[in-house]
Amino acid sequence: LNSTAFSHPPYFLLIGIPGLEEEQFWIAFPFCIMYGIALLGNLSLLLIIKAEPSLHEPMFLFLAMLAFTDLVLSTSTLPKILSIFWLGFREIGFSSCLTQMFFIHVFSTVESGVLTAMALDRFVAICCPLRHSSILSVPVVVALVSLVLVRGVLLVGPTCFLVHQRDFCQHHVIAHSYCEHMAVVKLACGDSRVNVLYGLFVAFLVTGTDLVLISVSYAMILRVVARLPSREARLKAFSTCTSHICVMLAFYTPALFTCFAHRFGQGIPPPVHIMVANLYLLVPPALNPIVYGVRTKKLWDRVVIL
Repeated sequence: LNSTAFSHPPYFLLIGIPGLEEEQFWIAFPFCIMYGIALLGNLSLLLIIKAEPSLHEPMFLFLAMLAFTDLVLSTSTLPKILSIFWLGFREIGFSSCLTQMFFIHVFSTVESGVLTAMALDRFVAICCPLRHSSILSVPVVVALVSLVLVRGVLLVGPTCFLVHQRDFCQHHVIAHSYCEHMAVVKLACGDSRVNVLYGLFVAFLVTGTDLVLISVSYAMILRVVARLPSREARLKAFSTCTSHICVMLAFYTPALFTCFAHRFGQGIPPPVHIMVANLYLLVPPALNPIVYGVRTKKLWDRVVIL
């Protein structure tokens, strides 16, 4: 038992962005501004949706869940990243590191699930408008959100458990600005193939399933939209779909890049890889409230009234 206790380091050291240690102080400023936008935008969305009973319908309930997820994702990483960049506080305790890893990966999975649920909601709203409220009733929405949360915890839980079971006998410096699963696994001694394979399995399962469902939803939506009689209605629907697809790309592109860069991207310069990994937890939380909030007339009308 003692050997197990000693095989976990008391803390890790987070480098920040390898290769950009000198520039980190300045990089922190745009990061801080984006975090401010994410906090302000997502908190505003949550407060407006909570305060306005007419917004208690599927699209806005999913939007509230997305805002909550973005707040957790950005807050579980950004304060620590800023303390590394500005104050040089690079230490993170072993348990804190595992906790951060759990929150990052669970809520990345949840975000993917919520984006899928929102795509399905748009599909039902556009393709079966008369049955929308009966198909996506509030209990169905609550069940979907619960399912998305439970899926995240059940899939990511074993990842953290497997990391906890490993021995760390090498150096304890993480070449990253937060406790990303593969960045921590690389420090473990012995064979870590189980960790790598399980991480890949989760990444493929989540993004594979969700991207297929999203793609099918939007393909069906665009098919219906193309048949709309009025040009104005078609343009409005296309414009909404385009902004939603941009949000999906802003989330999935860096997520997949980060996932595969650790395992297969030996040729990718570390600063590029880590920078993308940081933006992946920053851009969607700052972008989502702007795209979904500002472009949703009902919500915007409510803001104007307030």
